[in-house]
Amino acid sequence: MLPILGLATLALLPPSWCQGTSSSKRGLIYVPSNKHPSDDSIWEAGSSDLTWYYNYGSKPSPAFDGSTKLQFVPMLWGAPTDASDNTFLNDVQGLIAGGAKIPYVLAFNEPDGSSNGGSNVPTDTAAQTWIREMEPLRKQGVKLGAPAVTGAPSGFTWLQNFFSACNGSCTADFIPVHWYGNFEGLASHVGQVRQAYPNMTMWVTEYADPEASFAESQSFYNESSQFFDRIDYITHYSYFGSFRSDASNVGPNAAMLTQDGKLTDIGSWYLGGSRTGNRAKGAAGRKVTFAGSSLLILLVGTWCLI
Repeated sequence: MLPILGLATLALLPPSWCQGTSSSKRGLIYVPSNKHPSDDSIWEAGSSDLTWYYNYGSKPSPAFDGSTKLQFVPMLWGAPTDASDNTFLNDVQGLIAGGAKIPYVLAFNEPDGSSNGGSNVPTDTAAQTWIREMEPLRKQGVKLGAPAVTGAPSGFTWLQNFFSACNGSCTADFIPVHWYGNFEGLASHVGQVRQAYPNMTMWVTEYADPEASFAESQSFYNESSQFFDRIDYITHYSYFGSFRSDASNVGPNAAMLTQDGKLTDIGSWYLGGSRTGNRAKGAAGRKVTFAGSSLLILLVGTWCLI
């Protein structure tokens, strides 16, 4: 019999801690693995509820050629050095001419930063590039995502300066959001973005709680996914964790795959499945900050089996 305190605690847990919830909003940030290409099949397995993906590029990934489940969303990652370079525009128009459905495109990955994948694009250059390579797609019916800035205060400043540099010639249909931190910070940041851009729908295209403990990572995932699913103006979201734990740059506990390529609880939940109990070897992260967390994790595992 479970301890009375444990039962009382578990009674308060949401169902998603045992059985994942399905959501058509979820997408894949595709991070290919040269060492483990077979991992690609996990993301569009029969039970997966993922509906879209992006790969930080303008062309679909060969791993998903012919996929009937995953809608490709091209991204203009940064600005080309040649001001006459229209590679992104040509690539996307070529996909459309070839019969591909391209309802959305993304632009400028973290242009306000240069570390951890940021494209570091000056706002005037970004405005010129947008007008040249993004606006023509809008005339073809493609919806455009605003530049995906970091969650730092510099992101808001960069966006303000970008739209000023556009001088009314850049029209975005939705606003992407990036966040790395705890759930409280995420919810606050989403609220600030909504207040700044109330007329745009929102995509959360990168989010995770880096280097968090096992319990913190699971709590963050469950709270954030429930939050996104109940807010109507958030139409798409993609968790940053589609890789093995030993290759993770956000901590092993945030990864959706163990070092052996098995779905973690978070990975399975994100795909709409049940708790797996698979845990990354040596996945300790930050020290757990509340008493009894190890017992709680054990109780959760037992509760899900009852």
